[in-house]
Amino acid sequence: MSSPERGLWLDDAAHRKDLSTFVDRALRLDDAAVIRFRERPGAGQLVAWVATGFDVLASRVVAGRMRPADLSVGADSLVGALSAMDESGFVEPGFAMDSAWRGVLPPDTGFAHLDDVPAWAILELVERGTALAREHGSAHGPPASLLDQEVLAVSAGETSVGIPMRCVFALTAMGFLPQDADALSSDEIVRVRVHPAWLRVDARFGTVYRRLGDPAMVLR
Repeated sequence: MSSPERGLWLDDAAHRKDLSTFVDRALRLDDAAVIRFRERPGAGQLVAWVATGFDVLASRVVAGRMRPADLSVGADSLVGALSAMDESGFVEPGFAMDSAWRGVLPPDTGFAHLDDVPAWAILELVERGTALAREHGSAHGPPASLLDQEVLAVSAGETSVGIPMRCVFALTAMGFLPQDADALSSDEIVRVRVHPAWLRVDARFGTVYRRLGDPAMVLR
C-alpha cells in the first residue's frame, strides 16, 4: 500500500501526548483554532503553531515527520485524529486549512539571548494579572490596557525589551509552565530572546512569540 500523500507520523508516545495537550489548550482559547505545522528539515522534528488570541503566537516542538512540509489544519479535527491514532503513529489531519492561516511565522534563526527570568516570577505576574483582569475585564476578556502593559524589562548590553502581559498570559494559557508554584524547582527559568522583528519567550513546555513594531502583522 502506498504511503499517504498528506499526514503526520508521530513515533514517540510522549510526544504524541505533548501534541495532544498543545491542541487541547489551543481549543480552550478558541474553538475554531487553526494549527500550523512546519517540518524542520533533517531534524526529525515538527513545529506546531497556533495564534493564541493574545496577538501572540505559541509553538511546541515534537518528534516526527510530515507530508507536506508545511500544512494547516483545524484543531477540532486534529484532536479527534490524535485520540484515534493507532500504533503506526500515523495521524490523518483532516481538511487542509492553509488559507485560514493569517500572517507570517517567526524565523528559525537570528534570535539573540537576552536573559533568563525565574519561572516563579512569571507565575506571580500571572496571579496579579488574573486578579486585575477579574476586576477590570469584561465578557470580551481582559482590557487591552492590561494586556499591553509591559510587566518585565529584560536587557543585555545596549539591547532592552519589555515583556507585555500578553506574553505572560499566553505562556500559562497554553500550559507552557506548571500552574502550581509548588511544582517549580527554584532554578527553573524562562528564557528571553529577541530578533529585530520578534520577541521570543521559551518556557519548559513551549515557546511564545510576539511581533515587535506591528503586532497585528501576526494575524494579517
